[in-house]
Amino acid sequence: MNTGLLILRVVTGLLLTAGAATPLAASMAVGVMTVATTVKWRNGLWAQHDGYEYPAFLALAAGCLALTGPGRWSVDGALGRLPWPTWLAVAAIVLGTSGGLLTRLLLHRPPRPGMPAAST
Repeated sequence: MNTGLLILRVVTGLLLTAGAATPLAASMAVGVMTVATTVKWRNGLWAQHDGYEYPAFLALAAGCLALTGPGRWSVDGALGRLPWPTWLAVAAIVLGTSGGLLTRLLLHRPPRPGMPAAST
């Protein structure tokens, strides 16, 4: 696994858990889960067939968190940054999705002839 991607996922999870820089964290989470969704797309919807159900749900949950905010018992709430403007939440969702799709487009490598396609 790529170390940079692992660090990005850990930082994203920590920021979302703490409710810190929520639009940025939600944008990162939406981006990572968009890539995961596109990787699993060919397997269909359901997770029991290694489908995209779970990553799509996580992307949707991160987008909802961007729109609703982390709540007053969060780092953002303690610093008085709430409520976030709606346009910022929408921009985070759009940029996260666009960034994930662009990343997938730029880094996609088709399987070599005769080699089975990887599931992740």
